Amino acid sequence: AATRAPSARLCQQRAHLAAVAGSTCSHSPFLPSPSAAIAAMGDKARARQRMAAAGIAVVPGYDGDDQDPVILHHEADRIGYPVMVKAAAGGGGRGMRLVQSAPDLPDALRSAAAEAVKSFGDGRLILERAVAEPRHVEIQVFADSHGNVLHLGERDCSVQRRHQKVIEESPSPAVNAELRVRMGAAAVAVAPEIGYVGAG
Repeated sequence: AATRAPSARLCQQRAHLAAVAGSTCSHSPFLPSPSAAIAAMGDKARARQRMAAAGIAVVPGYDGDDQDPVILHHEADRIGYPVMVKAAAGGGGRGMRLVQSAPDLPDALRSAAAEAVKSFGDGRLILERAVAEPRHVEIQVFADSHGNVLHLGERDCSVQRRHQKVIEESPSPAVNAELRVRMGAAAVAVAPEIGYVGAG
């Protein structure tokens, strides 16, 4: 049987696949992103650390390696309630809990870590300050292997069910021209910082 190359989308989302597939994904100057770039943003803790080091704004939170519950309680108090507990290694709402007050944190940490291990094989957690009535707005970036990066505007993914996108709307009704410029500039700054190549 003929061997088929992995899809471009899979190469862009899975660092290990991009690394193993190598040249089978490299059929254009836009594909794939180096596996290191995919890994850098696929891990929430590492992504937060990388962006903060580059001077790009992140939500106040905790992304450290120490997962001792005592440390996590201390950090949650520092951040201030309500906080979001999130799986560092995944997304899609798995391993995510909204915690309104300190007495609720122990159960949230246990259940989120257990779900993260089951879903991603990694129980590490991060904490972030919960944002009331947030909008989920993403910026589409396009970067080639020659260092050229541009953004193609935003898409509003705020309509969700169980933390899964239902509708993507572009342009976002919540983003004005000034904010669009600022968000676009931040997105364009992220891509070269991690060596990103492709459309995403």
